[in-house]
Amino acid sequence: MGATIYRGALFVFYMKGFIKSMENKYIDGEEYIDVADIFGENVFNDAVMRQRLPKKTYQKLKETIRLGAQLDVETADVIAHEMKEWAIEKGATHFSHWFQPLNGITAEKHDSFISAPMSSGKVLMSFSGKELIKGEPDASSFPSGGLRATFEARGYTTWDCTSPAFVRQDAAGATLCIPTAFNTYTGEALDQKTPLLRSMEALNDQAIRFLRIFGNTTSKRVIPCVGAEQEYFLVDREMYNARKDLIYTGRTLFGAMPPKGQEMEDHYFGAIKERVASYMRDVNKELWKLGVTAKTQHNEAAPAQHELAPIYEQANVAVDHNQLTMETLKKVAARHNMYCLLHEKPFAGVNGSGKHNNWSLVTDDGINLFDPGKTVHENTQFLLMLCAVLSAVDKHAALLRESAADIGNDHRLGADEAPPAIISVYLGAQLTDVLDQLIDTGTATHSIKRENMDTGVNVLPEFKKDAMDRNRTSPFAFTGNKFEFRMVGSRDSVGEPNIVLNTILAESLSDICDRVEASEDKDAEIHDIIKELASKHERIVFNGNGYSPEWVREAERRGLPNIPSMVEAIPALVSDDSVELFEKFNVFSKAELESRAEIEYEFYAKTINIEARTMVDITRKQIIPSVIEYTTRLANSINQVRSASDKANVDAQEEILVQVSDNLKLAKEKLDNLEKKIPVAKDILETDKRAIYFHDEIMKAMKELREPVDKLEMLVEKNAWPMPSYGDLLFGL
Repeated sequence: MGATIYRGALFVFYMKGFIKSMENKYIDGEEYIDVADIFGENVFNDAVMRQRLPKKTYQKLKETIRLGAQLDVETADVIAHEMKEWAIEKGATHFSHWFQPLNGITAEKHDSFISAPMSSGKVLMSFSGKELIKGEPDASSFPSGGLRATFEARGYTTWDCTSPAFVRQDAAGATLCIPTAFNTYTGEALDQKTPLLRSMEALNDQAIRFLRIFGNTTSKRVIPCVGAEQEYFLVDREMYNARKDLIYTGRTLFGAMPPKGQEMEDHYFGAIKERVASYMRDVNKELWKLGVTAKTQHNEAAPAQHELAPIYEQANVAVDHNQLTMETLKKVAARHNMYCLLHEKPFAGVNGSGKHNNWSLVTDDGINLFDPGKTVHENTQFLLMLCAVLSAVDKHAALLRESAADIGNDHRLGADEAPPAIISVYLGAQLTDVLDQLIDTGTATHSIKRENMDTGVNVLPEFKKDAMDRNRTSPFAFTGNKFEFRMVGSRDSVGEPNIVLNTILAESLSDICDRVEASEDKDAEIHDIIKELASKHERIVFNGNGYSPEWVREAERRGLPNIPSMVEAIPALVSDDSVELFEKFNVFSKAELESRAEIEYEFYAKTINIEARTMVDITRKQIIPSVIEYTTRLANSINQVRSASDKANVDAQEEILVQVSDNLKLAKEKLDNLEKKIPVAKDILETDKRAIYFHDEIMKAMKELREPVDKLEMLVEKNAWPMPSYGDLLFGL
């Protein structure tokens, strides 16, 4: 699929026949990349397995994946041997179970293929089915939220055979990476993958029931598919190394705005700088080799900000690939003497970074259940599915908001650059009109037709406009044949939001199917359910400006939750409704939910603590000494001028000296205040109350310290300031 898409997507590939004839494959000194040749070359994908595995083994594996059954050890042994042989041919010496613990990044332990030495002194290279299926990292050293005590070390990684293994090549050589789930000794999930796979199974079961209601007996599976758009910033590595705040926290804790930000709107979709374009080229090459369908790249709204977007994939594969994408963005940046910032808000005053989670449902025979078709008002199956989504989002709005909760997101949600913290659904004019008809009369008789695009220029081709516009202020928008959840943070796993989306829709479909299956007149029951759900949950639909203060008031009138911060969002994870929901579909146990809430509170407190301590360190060791040195030089200069001439006018110099000294004094006062507040948190034993203290007290003190420091940056001469400025960072590539 990927190779076909890319041949058509990039103009240079139309020259493929000509370039293929060139032996050295170089154009103007640059290596030519044939995506069709390299795509997936480091992936143990279906084509490789079909070629290398015995036919019976291949069929057994495919049947296991299709039915969701367990793989027997004998079959696993055969697969492991061929996987090892293939990996060695790629230069691999080690294998690793690659998993996603609850610390926001991936983890891995490397083992070589070497087995016990033979009498000849040589060694055998082996890899067994048991090693493929199961691994055992130390579970006590990863976040567990109380599921594992420090002395209880055992945990298991288990092969996810639905996500292909891959060989990662870097400075360490080549390593066979096997995507796995990560669980405790007693079976609880310690990762994002396990509950994601559970939620996919739950949604599949209920969606198949849904399809059977409409007479579909041919579709065997319903697969949630995801496309995760990835935003990021690039800064020069040397400048990054000169900023302790970026090194320790991933964001700038101080920084005055430069004369120019993003107000000219000249960066978005602008011509990509050569240094960045070279970086993007290498990123694409790395990702294509790993089977990641990196398709779209462009400059984003803020200076130094960019975006990379893939093609849709099965949800768990998309989550794995997004983790690989983030790793690759950082790794390749180092080669280009740059640093990739994935923090949601690395710079105050310019747009932060998010990760739009595009979500759809597709059957194994290619039916998109979110496709409204050409006559929406007649598509009963779609209308019922749409109402199921509205019901799910409205009922669990707080939980969906929590799934995107992140400390970095606290700086951007609702700040006129990202969706508001209020969950609503954008449907557009066409679907909203159909919904209104259903609410008013119980029947939809028409739908708004697509119109021709009139540009007023004869030479421009005529085409049909989409039936609806886009709304960039909506957190959950219908965009033609998918829903786009726009609240996810740029550095976060898309696992958690998709776990929630899959599970809340599974519940909604289950309730619908229970009613229809129990009814004697199924058509009438479907009609009644559509009208009932449309009427009950129309409050969640909003097509207007989500940035407007009027919407905040209107949302409150509608009874929609407005949850501005992470610490206020976390309780939704362990509410009675959430526990009942997740336990019903075996996605999370109550203990697993409580552990995740504990981890998130701890993460919040630890992160703010690091940021606060970093502010103290920078202010005390860099800013104050630099400003004192500057004021000393300025005072000496004033005295020298006065000594040279009694008539010399030094009013301007004295005014600057007073301004700098006043702000220095204020900065010292705010620094002392922050230093006093930080140790207080140690005495707060409850993790939720500790996190709330950091939110209410420490964040406030940090903001108060930043204000005079940023003013000092504007007063002190540039050469005297101890770190690169925003202007240096944002425009330095």
